Amino acid sequence: MNNPLDLSEKGRGGKSFDRRLFVQFLAFGGIDQESESRLVRDLERFPFPTVLYSDINDYRGAGLLAMSETPDFFVTELRRFLCGSSFAELVPKPEYTMFGRTYSIGYENDLEETLISGPVQKIFNPELKWAIWYPLRRAKTFETLTSEEQRAVLAEHGKIGFQFGGAGYAKDIRLASHGLDKNDNDFVIGILGSKLYPLSALVERMRKTQQTSRYLESLGPFFIGRKLFSTEKGT
Repeated sequence: MNNPLDLSEKGRGGKSFDRRLFVQFLAFGGIDQESESRLVRDLERFPFPTVLYSDINDYRGAGLLAMSETPDFFVTELRRFLCGSSFAELVPKPEYTMFGRTYSIGYENDLEETLISGPVQKIFNPELKWAIWYPLRRAKTFETLTSEEQRAVLAEHGKIGFQFGGAGYAKDIRLASHGLDKNDNDFVIGILGSKLYPLSALVERMRKTQQTSRYLESLGPFFIGRKLFSTEKGT
């Protein structure tokens, strides 16, 4: 083929990088103190990176975050682990299932940091113990805007994120889920921090931006959790 389709991620100055991180979030109910301990023991033996969250809105609930550069992982190793461990005794909450991939937007200098190491460092940072994970779907009218109009809308939204990030209140994980989500959501967002209140304040502040108030069709459901266990292993 003379002109193969290049699907690699692009960065500043023509940089290209054909790796990305796939991330899945799963939620469960029916947990008690004894089963919670078994979940942690099982995850300690699982040779892949995971985070287990306690669900603040369900006293018997938890969330599991898993990741890999290889999508096959989610239907092989992860599936076998879930079916053969204490997770199989729990009640799945499919309404909270989220799946997405890291992506670039074209101006990044370090694509490996943007797509792989950066998200991993945020997710496993022991100080960032609180998390809000949620999907979102943009209104189709956003795609009718010119490039300049889109940049202005995104810049307003991004400025707030930079302010909270610069102050040390929150870090974000952005995942694309186009064609990967049963509800046709476009993105999965993770907001991570050492305290919960600033994360809530960030969501509140962003409600007033054009992107949220005019160009989002749906937002949520929201999973709010605190790290119960995490282990960073090879992705």
